This record gives sequence, structure tokens and C-alpha cells, in this order.
Amino acid sequence: MTLHRSIRCLLATAALAATLPLGPLAFATAAEAEAKEVTIGLTSDPTILDPQAGEELSSNIMFYHLYDPLVRRDKDLKFGPGLAESWSQKDDRTWVFTLRDGVKFHNGETLKASDVVFTIDRLKASVMSNLSANIASARAVDDRTVEIATPGPYAALPNDLAAILILNEAYTKKVGDAELGLKPMGTGPYRLKEWAKEDRLTLEAFPDYYGGKAKIDTVVFRPITNPATRTAALLTGELDVVQDLAVRDIDRVKAESGVTVETRPSLLNILLALDVRETSPTISGKNPMTDRRVREAMARAIDVAAIDRVIMNGLATPSAQFVPESHLGYVEGADFRQMYPFDLERAKALMAEAGVPDGFAVTLDATNNRYVNDAQVAQALTSMLGKIGIQLKLNLMPKSNFWGYIRVPSPKSSMIMSGWDVPSGDAGSMYNSLYYSRDKKPGYGEVNRTSYSNPEVDALLDKADSTANVEERDAHLQEATKLLLADIPMIPIHYEQDIYASRDKVTFEPRVDKFIWAYEMDVAE
Repeated sequence: MTLHRSIRCLLATAALAATLPLGPLAFATAAEAEAKEVTIGLTSDPTILDPQAGEELSSNIMFYHLYDPLVRRDKDLKFGPGLAESWSQKDDRTWVFTLRDGVKFHNGETLKASDVVFTIDRLKASVMSNLSANIASARAVDDRTVEIATPGPYAALPNDLAAILILNEAYTKKVGDAELGLKPMGTGPYRLKEWAKEDRLTLEAFPDYYGGKAKIDTVVFRPITNPATRTAALLTGELDVVQDLAVRDIDRVKAESGVTVETRPSLLNILLALDVRETSPTISGKNPMTDRRVREAMARAIDVAAIDRVIMNGLATPSAQFVPESHLGYVEGADFRQMYPFDLERAKALMAEAGVPDGFAVTLDATNNRYVNDAQVAQALTSMLGKIGIQLKLNLMPKSNFWGYIRVPSPKSSMIMSGWDVPSGDAGSMYNSLYYSRDKKPGYGEVNRTSYSNPEVDALLDKADSTANVEERDAHLQEATKLLLADIPMIPIHYEQDIYASRDKVTFEPRVDKFIWAYEMDVAE
């Protein structure tokens, strides 16, 4: 069975699976042993520790140590019980979730259904409201039972809930939003011990975790933005695990004894978002990118194979679509690079047909410390698009500034390079956020950085979100994919390769979603 088919089956049988024992998600109580510690090198510090105040990888990694969702996804994107031990459908729009008995928050309070309702209600008013777009309401039936209603029949709700982390109502109201971002308090396997920003973040195992105390007692995360410095810290023994090992250091690290290098295909798709507003902030006069021919010319001017070969050292995969083959919404046989192959002459002809033979000037907003070789990729785009007359001015910034700068609605950005992954295994969560017409439907289009609007796409996404049948949902999402590939609101560049290095004393296996989760790790004594 392919991963694509297995995800369909998992969605279709979610209610049944939720009533079964944990199986591969089972948690074992840690045996009494000497205290264990591991130090992990990340590419950057989290921006905030409030799971409803932003979403990027370093923050997400911390969120899932400190908090838990109702539904948990394992390292291979299989979904199963989390804080909810089971769930079922009361009717085609109503789901009933039964919470585990006696789950404790870090402050000793017991998880209640009212905490889940509070979390969902707060989420709807947050910058992450897109995560609750398909939740009409939630109510506590009793302390251990939550009833969640969807606007219409909706097959993917359990998978969506894996991205919603449960807060303690009383604590959150007591400390307020700003304090929660600095002093998180959840039900997760670890609790915060210390956070010295841009230096280290230390977590300690929560002894009353419902799944049993973690095997590793102390986890230290160190943000090291410079790839060479991360590698050096690993080789000198300062780090036990390194995220995003530099591609140029792979052979060197592999040659070292006591260290293992692991790679796996990433879900992270690097995308170039093109503003289609008539007037764009960094473009003089009418915005040429409103013309689809210009967007196609840009796609044809980008030599993705050269970027992979020269910048990524062969460790990237050209993006065929907006989601990988494993996901609902992927169209078999469709390939963006075959539709719009690298062809400078055709690109120049398209620019001329669109009435801009001499090109235009525009600013590209991008990070310089978030994605693998992101600054170098941006520089390559400057050279490539320059060959068809598009003069890119690079506006590179650290990720700590980037997310606020590009936040929708952004009056500043005309072109953005960023990444997007879809750990739910379902293109709908991405499409509803990035491509649904902005301000048309609550919770939809909230990360629509291009201002793209296509009523046909909106209608297909509405249909996908209004069926309890997974096959029907997949069909609607595939039709939306076809329209998006034709319209080119964004140019997909490549999927990164996740590259890790770890000392041999550490039991570590990379996850598909790139979330490093210490609860799944161990350290040899």
C-alpha cells in the first residue's frame, strides 16, 4: 500500500482506529536510572512559547514537548489517540471525544473538557485561527467528554486536531497572553526549566506525564544559526544531536567515529509567492505579475536543477506540486517542472507577449537563517530572473523579523520566498490557508500572501470541506491542485532534504514532520 493510499485509509477509519489500543503509539514508563541529559543544536531559537501565537519549526518543536493535542501523529504521520483516548461521530457534523482519565497539567491540575473548549475558542481569535476553520463549535458534555461540531460533513477533523495543542484555562487567564509566551504550562512530557533567549532553552521531564516519565531527564536546546558552528559543536562533543547539518559538512562528519548522519526527504516545500494585487508595494506602476504569462515566464526562468546541483549539493528534490505524492490532493502524473520547464527563450517571449519585454524591478523578501541555504537560493533567483529583465532587490532578514514582516495582510511584500509543509497529509489545510480568497470566509485565506482569488478554487475547497467521504474530498482537492498549477499563484522550488547528525550514544530516529521530540529518544548509559 502506498503512503497516499494509507493516509486515505487512515482518514476513512479514524473513528474506528481511535477506539483501539495505542499500538505503535503506546507509552512505556521509564525505568529508574541515573539522570540522562541530551543537548540538541537547532538552527534558531523559538520565537514564542504560546502555541497559538505563531507557527514555525523551532517553536513547534518546543510546543510538542510542552503541550499535547487530542489526536497525536507519530513519526510516520500515522494518527492515533493523544489526550483523547477515543472518538466517534454522533452524526455527520458532530464528533464526540473522550479524554483520558486523570491527565495532569504541569501545575498539578487535572485536564478537563472545559480546557479543550477554552483552547478552541481562544484559537478562533488568534493569529492561528486557520487551524480551527472547520470547527463550528465545541462544548463540554462533562469533564471528560467534548463534543465538536463542524460546519458541514468533514472527514479530516481528527487529523486537524493533531495541530491544536491544549491549554489550561485557569492558568492562561491568570497569566495573560504575553506571560504565556514566556512561561508555558501544558500537559506535555517536558516542562520549561529555563529559557535564556538566543543561548539555550532547557526542559525537564514532567514526572506525572500520562504516558510515563520521559527516559531523558533534561533536554537542552541550543540555537546555533551558523552551520559551521553547529558542526564544530557536534564534533567537539558540545552537542549530541544537530538539526540541519550543513550539506558541505556531510562527508566530514561521516568520517568521524562515534557520529551518525541521517537524511530523509522533507515535507518542507520552498515556494515563491507572487503578489497579484493591481498595485504592489515594491513595483512601480501596475503590477506585471497580475498577468499569468509573467508568472509563467518567471517559473520557466528558474533553473531548479542548477539550484539543487550548485547550492543544495544534490540534496533537494524539485517540487512537482504544492504537496508531496503521499498527500490527499496530489494529482498523479502532474509535474510543475514538466509543465513549465527551464526555457529562457520561451520566458523572454512570454514577457514580451505580456507587454513587459524589458522586465521590471521588485523586492524579494526572504530569510537568511530559516531554510537550508536560503540566502544563497535567494541570490540565485536574483541572477536567474535577471536574465529575463526582472531586477530583484533582496530584502534578507532573520526569521525572528521575517514572520511579522510578511504577516497577512502585508502592505510591504511583493514577492516572498518561504517554506510550507503539510504534516496532516491533506492538501486542504494548506490550500485553505494560502489560496482561498482572503476575507471571504472566517478562518480561510488567512495566510494568503499573494492576494490570489479564484472562485473555482474556493468552490472546490468548500466542497472538499463539506464531505465525510475521503475519496470525494481527495477528488475535489485534486481538481483544486490542477487549477493552482495552471494559475501559478506560487512557484514551487524544491523540497529540502532533512539532514541530522547524532552521537552514537543517542537513540534518535528522524520524523517525517521534522519535529525533534525527545520523548522518542534515549541516551545509552
